[in-house]
Amino acid sequence: MRPMPTLREVYDKIAPARYNLRHWSRFRPELEAMAAKWQRGRLLNLGCGHGADFLPFKDAFELYGVDFSSTMLELSRKYAGKFDFTANLVQADVSRLPFSSESFDWAISIATYHHLESQEAREGAFTELRRVLKPGGEALITVWNRWQPWWGGGRGMNTFWFRGKEGAVPWQAGNETLYRYYYFFSYPELEKLARQTGFRVLKSFPERSYRFPVKFFSRNICLLVKKAF
Repeated sequence: MRPMPTLREVYDKIAPARYNLRHWSRFRPELEAMAAKWQRGRLLNLGCGHGADFLPFKDAFELYGVDFSSTMLELSRKYAGKFDFTANLVQADVSRLPFSSESFDWAISIATYHHLESQEAREGAFTELRRVLKPGGEALITVWNRWQPWWGGGRGMNTFWFRGKEGAVPWQAGNETLYRYYYFFSYPELEKLARQTGFRVLKSFPERSYRFPVKFFSRNICLLVKKAF
């Protein structure tokens, strides 16, 4: 029996399809709001993927990106060339960042931390984020929400709550089905982790496209945090 591919190998395989399918960030309104709020500075994109999340920041920010997938980074360079911006890209693990302390004014991490496969790695990612941010620096983080509705194969609408906190979510790549590890956060759990690692939570909110008054069932959790002085 062939061993299961690692998450890094999975993302190397799905990178070309992801580049074509999700050429624009799903969080463009949220990122544009952050670009307007932050205005300028040194920005770190954690889990930068093929580079779409850089776009709202390309004109006024010094851009840095980290991803564990070499193929994603190749496509991020291609994306930067297409949209005429420069990003300094590094292959690394978000829980062990190759940057000096207090190197960045701002940071974003879009749909990355929910792929970290242990509590130690998740805590390490937040700790490293805090280390590389300057005092007063802010970060926008998004993850999948454990309470998001989904349709359970004819069993009606449900939430990830009944599947536990962890799961393997499929991606179809041609004739091959690839599985990506997800850790399903709730709003309170994500906020607690941020506070435990030394951040002040400025705001937790659903994605802009979510239209219902109760935030706890949004597909994504958006978290804006600040490093205290």
